Amino acid sequence: MNSADSADSADEGFAEAARRLTGRRVEQVRPVSGAVAEAGLDDGRSVMVKRGDAPDAIRAEAAGLRWLAGAGTVRVPSVLGQDPEWLVTGWVATGAPGLAAAVRFGRELAGLHRAGAPAFGAAPPGGPSEAYIGRAPMRNSPAAHWPEWYAAERVLPYLRGAVDQGTLSGAEGREVERVCARLPELAGPVEPPARLHGDLWNGNVLWGADGRVRVVDPAAHGGHRETDLAMLDLFGCPHLDAVLDGYQEVAPLADGWSGRVALHQLFPLLVHVVLFGRAYAGRTVSAVRACLRA
Repeated sequence: MNSADSADSADEGFAEAARRLTGRRVEQVRPVSGAVAEAGLDDGRSVMVKRGDAPDAIRAEAAGLRWLAGAGTVRVPSVLGQDPEWLVTGWVATGAPGLAAAVRFGRELAGLHRAGAPAFGAAPPGGPSEAYIGRAPMRNSPAAHWPEWYAAERVLPYLRGAVDQGTLSGAEGREVERVCARLPELAGPVEPPARLHGDLWNGNVLWGADGRVRVVDPAAHGGHRETDLAMLDLFGCPHLDAVLDGYQEVAPLADGWSGRVALHQLFPLLVHVVLFGRAYAGRTVSAVRACLRA
């Protein structure tokens, strides 16, 4: 099979999934990546078609989108159809980031967090306990106390993977363990479980052409609200100061929150170390040492 035949076959797979899950005829397919395509339907709509690449990944993503949408705050694409392998959602037409949209997004994100969750580590209703953050496994196991849960279910599993792979040294790993031992004192004031997007880096924040932000690709769960904000900071969200201003209008952050950003970034940084190797070790070690200086 030549490359053209392979591309045609892939397009047919996306088209068939869109047809079957929406009940509409597909007029065209535009590949976005190996696992995502835009499909144009016969009623004029464009939809996103995504192929899952791990067991229960589609169920986890669809359940997360529905849970976030249920808060009635931050906008997410509508889930139009799913099966164990495929997900179809509304397509987001994007535009340029704007200050007004950033402030509004901050207010909406605060509302999302205030919608709450049954427990730290709680999965979205209908979602699996064995979920994902990107391509990395992420276990959702409900707990009452954030510091112990964050250490046991978010930091230490990825630390073990990084040390086993040799992408973090034993000495670096012991520094992370020191942070985990100090988590009760480093965590700040007690917060109730928040309804988190869970993977809120800039690539999952879409600035809509209509001036509204949508969030996509959630790793949704019950967690600490500062975690989503730390993720926005990790890889540089446009107009982050304006997002934070809007957030603080609705749900002022606890004293010292900015000094805890590195603590909340440990989890996603360790995920990157496990997935992408030593290139992220330096940032991880810097975050660890910032925590230990606190």
